[in-house]
Formats: sequence, structure tokens, C-alpha cells
Amino acid sequence: MPQTIAKVHISFGLVSIPVTVFSATEQHAVPLHQVHARDGARIRMRRFCEAEGVEVPYHEVVRGYEAPDGRTVILTKDDLADLPLPTTKSIEVLAFVAATDIDPLAYDKPYYLGADGSAAGRPYVLLRDALAESGQVAICRVAIRTRESLAVLQVRDDVLVLHTLLWPDEIRPTAGIAPAAPEPRRQELQMARSLMQVISEDFRLEEQRDEYRHALEKVVEAKLAGVEPPHAPGAQVLPAGVVDLMAALQASVDEAQRSRHPDEAPPAPAQGKTGRKTAGQPTGAQKKAAAKKTARKRSVG
Repeated sequence: MPQTIAKVHISFGLVSIPVTVFSATEQHAVPLHQVHARDGARIRMRRFCEAEGVEVPYHEVVRGYEAPDGRTVILTKDDLADLPLPTTKSIEVLAFVAATDIDPLAYDKPYYLGADGSAAGRPYVLLRDALAESGQVAICRVAIRTRESLAVLQVRDDVLVLHTLLWPDEIRPTAGIAPAAPEPRRQELQMARSLMQVISEDFRLEEQRDEYRHALEKVVEAKLAGVEPPHAPGAQVLPAGVVDLMAALQASVDEAQRSRHPDEAPPAPAQGKTGRKTAGQPTGAQKKAAAKKTARKRSVG
């Protein structure tokens, strides 16, 4: 069971559901520290008071706000925990919408919600099942760890999940980022879709792992053993000048098929680089006409 972050209640109309908030994710990373390059000794960060010029112990450090006139307002943990905010101890449900209405860029951090006490079980299950049957998610307003956020309430494995959202004005606009380039041709789009389909064959998201962490572990192990660490493979650089997209896409499709089906012979190409029939190859209509002509000769014979 993960550590409890907070105990709040879901405000669902006149229904109040006491819940316990747990972090839904954990990161696995190789622990790296700041050290002195000359001798490998740890670098420690110390907190100094500018006014007194002395080191300050952690328990004496609090948050403060500096006003435009230079004055500083001290904010204690009690001040931050007792803000005059309705969502300080509640998750206020605002509306129910389709999950597709949420911009994926807005998702921030997920939390599991557990029923807090036996009395919370029945209304918890009621809200959970109502969300599951409707196919919708709840838009909420909540304050967690001194920050108020919009959030999405949804169901995962029979558990209510609260996923905080960024505020709309925290998502930067996309203006000026898209390149000024001509629209792709239809044949190029079709070949790109073929490549997407081949790459996606047998893909399992749950089988993916953090390759960066494993590569870093290999380098650390090599250095501990006093041997040369492995190096990054050579980067693939696109050729300079105009690139034949159709040829590059076709080569990508062939390479993806070979990597997934190494024992199968690649199919003979039916089209040229431009997507048109290769010269000298009969069309489907020509093949049918030839077959009918052969059948008539046999019937006459």
C-alpha cells in the first residue's frame, strides 16, 4: 500500500464521499549525485541566511512571499493548510464530459482514491459504477500539496483515479512551430499509413521498458569493473538535398517487415517509386481478358 498523501472528500452534489489519496505512479531511475570531479566527493547544498550569514537548519526554513515594495510575508505550514479555499479538503465535481474532450497535453499527475472508512464504501462504488457505465469522466477542482488544480476523475481496475490537469493558460500555444512545407501527395500518405501499420504489428505497450536506465546501469557497471563502457551507436543522419519520400517510405516498410518476419521472403514490388504501375506489367483487366481467351480456346478444342 503506497503512503497516504491526504484525506479529503468527493463533493458529488449533496453526496459526500470520504477518500484517501495515494500517489498512483513511481519513477525508477539510477540515483545520480553531484560530486567533485577531482576526487568524487559528494557536493552538499547548504542553506544560508543572507541577513545573518549563517547556515540555517532545515526545520527553520519556511516559505515566504516578497512584495513589490521589498517586504517579505512569512507563510507557515498552518497558513498553507488552512487557506480560505473550498477545495482545500474536498474534490469538487463540476461536470461530466467525454474523455475525448480532455486535451492530452493537460494531464499532469495521477492519484488513486481509496474509500476512507466503511461508510464511504457504498457511495464510492455508486460513483465508480456510474462513471464506468456512462463512459464519461468527471471534471473536478481540487487542492493537493498547496496547489489548486482542475482534475479528471475516472475509473481504472475498479478504483477511482484522480488525474490533475494543467490550467488552460499553462499550455503554450503552437503558433509558429509548424513548418512551411507543401502538402504531401496521396501516394505518400498511403505509403506512410502502410509503414504505420507494419511498425504497429505485435506492439505491446506493457512490454516497453526504460532503455535509458538500463543503458546507464551498463555504463556504471563497466566503470566499477574498470573496463571501457559501451558507447552509443552511430546516429542515423538524413541525406542532404531533396529526399525521395516514396523511396524512403518503401525502404522503411521493407525493413520493418524484415525485422518482424525475418524468415519470410519479401513480396515482389508491384509499384514504382511514383506509385504507378511498372512498365511491362499487365493490368488486372488485361489478365482477366487473357484468361477468358484461353478458356474459349480450350472449349473449342
